[in-house]
Amino acid sequence: MAELNEEQKRDFEAAAFRRLVRHLRERTDVQNIDLMNLAGFCRNCLSNWYREAAEETGVALSKEESREIIYGMPYAEWQAKYQTEASDAKKAQFETSRPKDH
Repeated sequence: MAELNEEQKRDFEAAAFRRLVRHLRERTDVQNIDLMNLAGFCRNCLSNWYREAAEETGVALSKEESREIIYGMPYAEWQAKYQTEASDAKKAQFETSRPKDH
């Protein structure tokens, strides 16, 4: 494996993160509950992690601001355009596997 310095690792991690966000913006058919049930995180989790990282460096971001960064639009707009009602089966699965902070 190539030896990477800290700056290279940070740059590659940032590029991978941007690609993940772009992918999730393109895959509006994948609902947050699907992500939560499959992987234990969703777009809202990413926006929370983003906001927490900003706050750790002294940058204040609101929940709405961090969500807009991840969703590429205001959250309410994304919900109106793309969010669908989850089935009872998906809701039940979420309740049995939900992370403690959700």
